[in-house]
Amino acid sequence: MAFSATSSNWVKPQFNMPSGKPNISCSLQTPSILRLPKQSPSYPPSTTATPTVKPPQDTQQWNFLQRAAALALDTMETALVTNERKHPLPKTTDPRVQITGNFAPVPEQSVRLRLPVTGKIPECIQGVYVRNGGNPLHEPVSGHHLFDGDGMVHAVRFDNGSASYACRFTETNRFVQERILGRPVFPKAIGELHGHSGIARLLLFYARGLCGLLDHSQGTGVANAGLVYFNGRLLAMSEDDLPYHVRITPSGDLKTVGRYDFDCQLNSSMIAHPKVDPVSGEFFALSYNTIQKPYLKYFRFSPDGKKSRDVEITVDQPTMVHDFAITEKFVVIPDQQMVFKLPEMVRGGSPVIHDKNKMTRFGILDKNASDASCIRWIEAPDCFSFHFWNAWEEPDTDEVVVLGSCMTPPDSIFNESGKSFKIVLSEIRLNLKTGKSTRRPIIAESEQVNLEAGMVNRNLLGRKTQYVYLALAEPWPKVSGFVKVDVSTGEARKYIYGEQRFGGEPLFLPRNPNSEKEDDGYILAFVHDEKAWKSELQIVNSMTLELEATVQLPSRVPYGFHGTFITSKDLEKQV
Repeated sequence: MAFSATSSNWVKPQFNMPSGKPNISCSLQTPSILRLPKQSPSYPPSTTATPTVKPPQDTQQWNFLQRAAALALDTMETALVTNERKHPLPKTTDPRVQITGNFAPVPEQSVRLRLPVTGKIPECIQGVYVRNGGNPLHEPVSGHHLFDGDGMVHAVRFDNGSASYACRFTETNRFVQERILGRPVFPKAIGELHGHSGIARLLLFYARGLCGLLDHSQGTGVANAGLVYFNGRLLAMSEDDLPYHVRITPSGDLKTVGRYDFDCQLNSSMIAHPKVDPVSGEFFALSYNTIQKPYLKYFRFSPDGKKSRDVEITVDQPTMVHDFAITEKFVVIPDQQMVFKLPEMVRGGSPVIHDKNKMTRFGILDKNASDASCIRWIEAPDCFSFHFWNAWEEPDTDEVVVLGSCMTPPDSIFNESGKSFKIVLSEIRLNLKTGKSTRRPIIAESEQVNLEAGMVNRNLLGRKTQYVYLALAEPWPKVSGFVKVDVSTGEARKYIYGEQRFGGEPLFLPRNPNSEKEDDGYILAFVHDEKAWKSELQIVNSMTLELEATVQLPSRVPYGFHGTFITSKDLEKQV
């Protein structure tokens, strides 16, 4: 297979995709062009070539036995990869699909000041917009899912009408070791841990640990999903590890401080979507375990960072809990159909499965509960939401209202399926008196579009909101614009980025915390022009949906995950 090198990337030719036309409408089904930066030695992706596992570069301190063990384990890995390449990968874990086009990674970018601006940046925008995403340092040698990439934070700093940009890897324990070794050695949770080869990879991984060739005791996460600013710290998170503290420098650059355990108070992983109550300043979070009980825990931190005791939430099996919701009084904890069944690997399958016999339910728990004895579970049939946008209480009807995007089939992100794919923005009502639930689509069926990734006005998180701003996830998994939805009327106003232009999660930034109108503010979104192969940050008036300003970025910004905005006043309190 031929490769053509450029100054910043190499380009693969188009690949023949499997015949047949599945019902799902997905841009990943088109022939792919994969662009990866020349960051590290790479492995030929051909399914016929014999792979060569490159020995680690930093071996000076290894003794004779460690060198012998490394050689033996590398030989085993070579044989494993050779065998894997005899079998085609599903699109959900094929790197030629998952990191193609603008999903492909980019190198780090140091601070670039005084970026070109078209229009005028509103005076109220003072601070830093940061967005997280998966950005693999090394070319995958085997399966790779979009969620497997190393975390990279992109930052645009605003200062009195001018803008700067930088992007940096979050230097996790995993990232630092793989950078030293010069290749991937930590198993990829979604892309590689399938079937017997997944078991073999785990055995190789732990064998390397036992031989002192790597250290997994300080976490294996990638910190590529969520970002939250709390108690003077920007935290980058993925739900398989502790968060990582990332500091924003005075110049607008990014520096990883390290893995953060809240001053030795947190000894378990934390999901990527904690919630900060805008009124009390408290921080709420969950942690799940895929191997041993308790499978699920809830905890909170006071505004000054003091942790509560863990509250063990009883669930029958390890369950994926990517997100949850809060109201003024309660936390709303989902127990849904995506579960972890590690024995499935022994039978040759994936450990992440859709349990069709399980009924989704929501647990309503008092925020200040010291145990789960008072939790109220309410079933919600045919409902799986990867993200929840808001929730609030309606005392007149004794209900808790939850806004979420219900996805069918639930495992479409993880497993290849021929079923039609749909995401429906829904209002889920949980009646505390009757113990029953109802669900209704917010947008009329005739105007139904896939809406995923977004937010409400975070000054009203946990309170009743009128508007939600969501990514128009079409053609899936690309984002062609965003939609401002009036929850009470179902009115959906679209903002489209333009022909061959795609973005990601829209961030709503209030003009003023004390604004009388909920939608008085701006939408910030990274947008990439796939024809010109350039990226920019757009600033859109959230009331009129008119473009206010465009910041031209000095390098490409891949499509990513979630972000937040840190005001200049909050930055002054940074630790």
